Amino acid sequence: MNKSQLIDAIRHQKSFLSIGLDPDLDKLPEGISKDAKGVLAFCKKIIEHTAPYCCSYKLNTAFFEVLGPEGMHVFNELVQYIPNSHFVIADAKRGDIGNTSRMYAQTFFETYHCDGLTVSPYMGSDSLKPFLEFKDKYTIVLGLTSNEGAQDFELQNLENQTKVYQYVMKTVASWGTPQNVMFVIGATQETLQKEIRSHYPEHFFLVPGVGAQGGSLEATCQNMLTKDFGILIASSRDILYADSGPEFYLKSAEKAKAISQNMWQLYSELF
Repeated sequence: MNKSQLIDAIRHQKSFLSIGLDPDLDKLPEGISKDAKGVLAFCKKIIEHTAPYCCSYKLNTAFFEVLGPEGMHVFNELVQYIPNSHFVIADAKRGDIGNTSRMYAQTFFETYHCDGLTVSPYMGSDSLKPFLEFKDKYTIVLGLTSNEGAQDFELQNLENQTKVYQYVMKTVASWGTPQNVMFVIGATQETLQKEIRSHYPEHFFLVPGVGAQGGSLEATCQNMLTKDFGILIASSRDILYADSGPEFYLKSAEKAKAISQNMWQLYSELF
């Protein structure tokens, strides 16, 4: 899915919500078995009932890999189960030397047919450029993340007082284009969002951290929305575990609908 197709998907769905599929066995609701089959059943129910209220799904590979070979089979089934109209992200945060990165890119872009893949930029150009060679695919690069540990490296100053994340984003942006590079920008980084958007007016941002991590949907929209949207708001736990009863998916759908309607109202007010 290319940029124009992603924008069309958002307009069609009236939503720039990306629902994170992070199926934690310890949090699966009543009546769902705590194994790979249970994860498949749980996620399919979530997708079936929330698809009208989002434009994207983000599958965190760790929650599938922990289940062994069966888990990656479930991952593959879910990617195929998601409607073709939705943007599919593999949240794998890959990054290694060039030939290894090429295999990672082929794995998620060709074997699993995902539209986007999260990657770590900290091994440099030869670790990222193999991902950028794939047409109509998004390399989603860690920019300024929402976790507390962002202080340890990303927000540190270099000798010229440029922060590490600023140097990383500027450099990575020069290797690709807004058509194939997306950045992860945390919703909790509210005071820096507007400045970041000013430097990257055409890029899409994947924005985790709204809800459970304390980020503000309203502030994120005000700071980073563009006429062509430019953001995907990622929400996982608030939607997945909205209810623990046998009809958990109804509450999940209700929560996704509420978030989607809220974000569309904010967009309508701004544009």
